[in-house]
Amino acid sequence: MKITIRPYQDSDLDDLLLAWEHATKLAHPFLIETFLEQERYNIPNVYLPNANTWVVVDDCRVVGFMALIGNEVGALFVDPRYHGRGMGKALMDKARSLHKTLELDVFKENSIGLSFYERYGFKQLNEKIHKDTGNQILRLLYES
Repeated sequence: MKITIRPYQDSDLDDLLLAWEHATKLAHPFLIETFLEQERYNIPNVYLPNANTWVVVDDCRVVGFMALIGNEVGALFVDPRYHGRGMGKALMDKARSLHKTLELDVFKENSIGLSFYERYGFKQLNEKIHKDTGNQILRLLYES
């Protein structure tokens, strides 16, 4: 299997949102539906226009993505059906090729994401409350 990473195109939106939805349901079962509905709106209307977004493609279909704002990883989602195939790592490797240091926030209860970032080499900087949900988030840093 060849993993292809390429820049996001507007025609990728439906597949990108599907990957986000599947991954979010698995990693964030603690988030309430109204917050998720707002995020579903924000992705194409707020986040994507302001981020440098990369997609991972399998057989001509987008199955995951990463959105960068400078060295901030604003989003990293891979459809759970593709977990364990190196796609998240390939996206993170792309981010690392663009920036010496990377930072991100991850929900403390997101054990899937937290485990992935720790394996990748991220270290915790601090912990705070996410103002929109009241959940705890961890600020992580990667330095190459």
